[in-house]
Amino acid sequence: MSKVSMNVHWQQTQVSRQEREKQNAHRSCIIWLTGLSGAGKSTLAQALDQYLFQHGMRSFVLDGDNVRHGLCGDLGFSNQDRVENIRRVGEVAKLFLDAGVVVIAAFISPFKQDRARVRALVAEKDFVEVYCQCPLEVCEQRDVKGLYKKARSGFIAEFTGLTSPYEAPESPEIVVNTGEHAIEECVNEIIDYLTRVGYVKDHKAN
Repeated sequence: MSKVSMNVHWQQTQVSRQEREKQNAHRSCIIWLTGLSGAGKSTLAQALDQYLFQHGMRSFVLDGDNVRHGLCGDLGFSNQDRVENIRRVGEVAKLFLDAGVVVIAAFISPFKQDRARVRALVAEKDFVEVYCQCPLEVCEQRDVKGLYKKARSGFIAEFTGLTSPYEAPESPEIVVNTGEHAIEECVNEIIDYLTRVGYVKDHKAN
């Protein structure tokens, strides 16, 4: 797969990110939710998106399953394909950032290097890593999609947490205990952080 497109030039936009943020009355950022399958990333992402929408902010969720229906539909789940999956999502998230949107990315993203590569695409503080901390046994008990059962039965190879590694963040901006805490509490923790660093004004979910 070619990593460099030839004979292309970056087209500068006439409306800047700063102008979009001013119109939106809030800053844009990438909120990157990482954790095991079943840790509650997608549920948390949707709840956070709903909160931001209800409070007049422009936000959008990039979900791991959803992007594999189109943007990353040609990728499997080998380590190499996982790396490419996150690379593509990182580039899309950066475009949303420039559009003045709070983009919420919910991906297992098991490798530290891949998450660091996305972080490096944007300016400091534009990337907010949220570790959805949930014990493997709890994720497996939930098994919302039946994936752990399939992996245990040998129907899914290279399954994160079982036969493929998950490298937990060492110093994420936020750690939410999705194994024990309610989704509303986790949303409040994220909003509290975003308030402290100046992204949002209102800081309590309903």
